[in-house]
Amino acid sequence: MKLYINGNETSLEEACGTLEDLLSRPEWKERRMIVELNGRIVGRDDYGTVRLAEGDRVELVHFVGGG
Repeated sequence: MKLYINGNETSLEEACGTLEDLLSRPEWKERRMIVELNGRIVGRDDYGTVRLAEGDRVELVHFVGGG
């Protein structure tokens, strides 16, 4: 499946069917984020039920500490 993650085309295996699956990948796991799917913000409680589809646009905004 091809998705656009933060503007970059990304190919993922079919096992990545929900936002929860995507966010459990090593590069995103354990980060605090705001998730936008096709222009709409998705609440954390919905990650496990929101299905991903070919061509979806996902924006992952994570927080970085610093001073």
